[in-house]
This record gives sequence, C-alpha cells and structure tokens, in this order.
Amino acid sequence: MIEIQDVEKMRVLVQEFFQKTTFVVDIDIPVSNDDTLSIMVKTEEPKMLIGQSGQTLAEIQYLLKAILRRHISNPFYINFDINNYKEKKTTYLKETARSLADEVVLTKKEKMLDPMPAYERRIVHLELTEREGILVQSVGEDPERRIVIKPSL
Repeated sequence: MIEIQDVEKMRVLVQEFFQKTTFVVDIDIPVSNDDTLSIMVKTEEPKMLIGQSGQTLAEIQYLLKAILRRHISNPFYINFDINNYKEKKTTYLKETARSLADEVVLTKKEKMLDPMPAYERRIVHLELTEREGILVQSVGEDPERRIVIKPSL
C-alpha cells in the first residue's frame, strides 16, 4: 500500500510535471489500498498527450514513473490514463476480439489483427482464453507483433 504522505508528494510532482509541459490538465490521484498509483488526467487536448495508438501516453507514464521513483523509496506501480483512453481502448479491444472470434468460428478462416503493443495483445488473449472453437497466437516480432485467431481443429 502506498503511504498517504507518498501519494501527496506524488500529486505535487505530477502537477509540477504537467505545469512544465504547459498543457492545461485536471489531475485526479485517488488513494488506493494497493501498490498502484492511478493518475487520471482530463484535458481539452487529449490527442497530443495520447499520441498515435497511445504511444505518447505510454511514454508519459514511463517518464512519470522514473521521476516519481527518484522521490519515493517504496515500490509502486502506475496506471496513467488520459480522458479514460485506456478504459475505452480496453472495451474496444474486447469487443473486437469477441466479434472476430465469432467470425472465425462461423467461417473457419483465420483472422489477423493489426500490430499492437504487448499490453493490448494481453487484453485480447485474456478475453479469448476461455473461448472454444478457436486458437489465439501472437506472431511476428515487435513492433509488428500481432494476434492471429484461428479455428481449432
């Protein structure tokens, strides 16, 4: 569990980070009962901070974690999100995975998804892990690694 004083210190550091970027943001860092610090940002300019396929968002999360680790000695994880992008993306990935799995079962033809980062592939794998009638594999090398959904024999 992250200590209350550490959360307050992190809140100040995150606010300073965004002030230096000159982006106008509202920051919410709720206190949680585990080792994950949720940093929820709302802004009028989300595209600039999210980037293509969430790449800039992931890089900001990496930077914030590096900055915060220099000031907080206890171990912690960060869940950084902008305008609920990750939540919306997760919902979209799950729906797409189910839809494509249905199509594979009906047509008996494999479907290949676009390349995606590891955390997105993991969402798809977890969504389809219990699904019967299909096999799910990751193929290729990063950054072109993608998921293939195949009919099971």
